[in-house]
Amino acid sequence: MEDKNWDLLEEADWHFRKVVRRFVKERDKISVEGISLPGLLILNTIFRNGEQRLGELAEQLDFTSGAVTAICDKLETSGFAVRRRSKTDRRAIALDITEAGREMLQRNEHVGGYMIDLIFGAFSHEELRELVDYFKQLNEHLEGFSDSVLQQCAICTQPKERNVQVNCGSVKRSNTFISY
Repeated sequence: MEDKNWDLLEEADWHFRKVVRRFVKERDKISVEGISLPGLLILNTIFRNGEQRLGELAEQLDFTSGAVTAICDKLETSGFAVRRRSKTDRRAIALDITEAGREMLQRNEHVGGYMIDLIFGAFSHEELRELVDYFKQLNEHLEGFSDSVLQQCAICTQPKERNVQVNCGSVKRSNTFISY
């Protein structure tokens, strides 16, 4: 088994968490005509794909159903979207974009490209390909992450039978980076 460099692993973890927090913090400061960036994502999705059920939006954009509901409230109050009973399932509520929503997206069509360029534009094509590959790998590693951690925690906290050794992932840790 390969000896792991825990200092480097903890540094990578710290920087990853810092990037995620900073992105969310900065993203949440941005409002375009009173609509948050997640609201713009929802509007763009229904503009491109047509009327969407709220649950589908949550799934597609990786938002909680509560977040989608709150964002849709704001979009509807602003006159950019309207909720309707789904044509295919009367029990489901769908969101559609209004003419005012289409006009607002058109006025602000440059915003998404500007943000992407601001974050990733300084990288070379090769670096971007590597980033994409790393992001894909990270996403794959996050699949089942919480279940694995919770399962490990359950094993480590179970009463131990006599003469049974359980390896609960004890590792040499540094004090350089704030960790869990």
